[in-house]
Amino acid sequence: MKKRFRIKKNEDFQFVFRKGKSFANRQLVIYYVEKPGQDHFRIGLSVGKKIGNAVTRNRIKRYLRQAFQELDSSIKYPYDIVIIARNPTKNMEYEEIKKSLIHLMYKERLLKK
Repeated sequence: MKKRFRIKKNEDFQFVFRKGKSFANRQLVIYYVEKPGQDHFRIGLSVGKKIGNAVTRNRIKRYLRQAFQELDSSIKYPYDIVIIARNPTKNMEYEEIKKSLIHLMYKERLLKK
């Protein structure tokens, strides 16, 4: 995932939290807001310290970035998306995290058909 497609600034995260819609399952929470005029979606990842140590948190973020990279062509574009990892993700493998992410995005109609 290219860095220009990531949300890094706190005000961008806060905008998505305030103005966006949210949906959750047991493993992940997704916030998203439509951003007309954007030529690509942007993602922000949040994995709190309660999840585990830095190695665990970085592994989860790496898995989520890889899942987004594989789903790149099927995600609708003018959106800013923030993913928050919940506690069960620390024990999950890549395929389980990807399946959970696809489930959330399918439910919220963020995937192209």
